[in-house]
Order: sequence, then C-alpha cells, then structure tokens
Amino acid sequence: MTRLRLLLCVLLFAGSAMVPSRAEAAPGGHTVSAEDLYSLGLKWLRRGYYQKALEQFNRVRTYYRDDPYSLKAELAIADIHFKKNEWDEARLAYEDFKRSHPRYPELDLVVYRLGLVLYKKAPIIPDRDQSVTRQTVAEWAGFSSQFPESQYRPEVEKYLGKARARLAKKELLVAQFYARRNSWPAVVGRVEPMLRTWPESPDGGEALALYGKALHELGNEEGAKSVVEKLQAKPEDAKWLRELQRDLSKPAKPGKVGRTG
Repeated sequence: MTRLRLLLCVLLFAGSAMVPSRAEAAPGGHTVSAEDLYSLGLKWLRRGYYQKALEQFNRVRTYYRDDPYSLKAELAIADIHFKKNEWDEARLAYEDFKRSHPRYPELDLVVYRLGLVLYKKAPIIPDRDQSVTRQTVAEWAGFSSQFPESQYRPEVEKYLGKARARLAKKELLVAQFYARRNSWPAVVGRVEPMLRTWPESPDGGEALALYGKALHELGNEEGAKSVVEKLQAKPEDAKWLRELQRDLSKPAKPGKVGRTG
C-alpha cells in the first residue's frame, strides 16, 4: 500500500476528527504532514470531488500556517471556486491572496486568474452594464510590463483586447442612441473619448463615420473633412468612408443641443 493510500485510510477512519497543529502519527511510523494533506486535496480535486478537496486544503491552511504548503492550499481554494464558476467567492479569494502575499513567486498567476474571474463575470452583450469589464481592464493594466516573461501574458493580452473592444462598443452604442435623437454634442462627447481611449477598437471605423457626421451637423466642416482623411487612410474602413461621404453631401439639419456625455 502506498503512502498516499495509507494516508487516505487513516483519514477515512478518522472521520471528522480534527487534525492537530503538529503532524499526526499514523500507523507504520508515517506522519500526516502539510504536504500529505495537500497531496490528498489535489487527488480529490483531480477527481472532481471539490468539497473533499476543500476540506483538506482548509486543514492545511488552518493547522500549518507557517508551512509553504499553506500558501499552495490557500491558492488551491481560490482555484476551486474558479472551477465551480463561483465568481464572487473566487474573486474575494484571489484578491485576499494578492493583498496578503504581494511577493508570492507566482503572483502573475494570481493576477491572471483574478482578471479572468472578472472577465468571465462581466456581461458579454455590450449594451449591458460594463462596470465589471472596466474592473477587468484595470486589474490587467500593466500586466505585460510587470510580468514580461509570464506564460500567461498572451492570454491576458487576448482577453484584455476583447474587454477593451467591449467597452468601446458600449460607448458607440450610447453615441448611436444620441444620434437617433439628433443630439450631436452628446454624440461628440461619447465618440471623442472612445476613439482616444481605444484607438484599436474593431468599431473604430464606424465610430469615426458617426463622429464626422456629428461634426457636420454641428457646422464643423473642417473637422468633418479631417475625419474623411483619417478614413481614407484606412482601406479596411472603406464602407464607413462611403457612408460618411453620403452624409456630408446632405445639408446639415438643426439638431438638439441635448446632453454632452
């Protein structure tokens, strides 16, 4: 019988008995160490028995606080919440770990997982409340410069790009809402910061066309022509260039002053 199997038998017979603060003697002279309990927790985790895994990791964290495996167990608890899609619990666990152990050797993993929790919790549909998406972007801001050699860097950059695109789309939808009401100052107030903050947005061409139209409606023909020049420099946005040129060929109509943002 292997040591791990022997340990499993001991714990099963022990039932719900508490693990003492010192390593417990087991038959054959073996001891139940922090590493033993952590290994058993990993075994349960691999098999999908999350509750049993949590019990072992909590025992390590509670009774072996000064042991290196205590940190591993604490992070494993956060990972279990992540695997169970318990986003709020996972977020709190990762945030607490990050705050308590700022010099942890694998802090890039913690920041990666924390941002991923936020990303997965945020609504996919852009016209929903995107405050959590903003938190995602804030959490991952500077990740590539802080952890340039991290194996998680490509994943972070991929999801960060998607999060930023979602925020840009949200602003464009709001601007289009104002455009349907001829509230052109409000359109400008939304599109200008969108283009400045997220210049690489997939919706940049559409936003530029709307921006040019808003300037035209406000009587700023020089500004509108400048937008045309920007679109002419982007062949991939030829569709939006044609749409803007059609709009500029029509006389401006008096619009509503409306809101500006």
